[in-house]
Amino acid sequence: MNGKALVLASGEVARARAGDAEALERLYHAFATPVYNLGRRICGNEEDAEDVLQDTFLEVCRSISKFRGDGSLWGWVRQVAVSKALMLLRRERGRRARGFEGDRFLRDGPGTTPPEASTPIDLETALSRLSPLSRAVLWLHDVEGYTHEEIGELMGKTASFSKSRLARAHQDLREWLR
Repeated sequence: MNGKALVLASGEVARARAGDAEALERLYHAFATPVYNLGRRICGNEEDAEDVLQDTFLEVCRSISKFRGDGSLWGWVRQVAVSKALMLLRRERGRRARGFEGDRFLRDGPGTTPPEASTPIDLETALSRLSPLSRAVLWLHDVEGYTHEEIGELMGKTASFSKSRLARAHQDLREWLR
């Protein structure tokens, strides 16, 4: 998160709360890239990241009046984005559980096929091979700095769920990146 976005955003909150469309647009431009990147990392693909970006800013526009200013605006927007990304993952998991995605039948969920043992892969590829939930837990914990308790709460699970997902994700990544 760059300082320019933080300074710009802090000066725009009052106007955005009052419904100033230009202020909301400036907030969007200040935070669009980090929200997109967060969505890309949690969801694992560009299309879902674009959905997270759109859903996040629809919610920001609807709920900016609820931002109390106790913390940073970026922290609040980030929380909205994480929530939207996790909701998208839950929807996708429901579709896979029913065996369909659009018109095609899914035999295996994305991110569940380990790479061939002899094929070298980079970190980006390895992350894409993790299950969506494992990738989300890993990103939220290792990069965004969420605690296991916070991740469990966000996902409607326990801290133990987060810890075990993270341990398995680390194990898989170590194995794949050897």
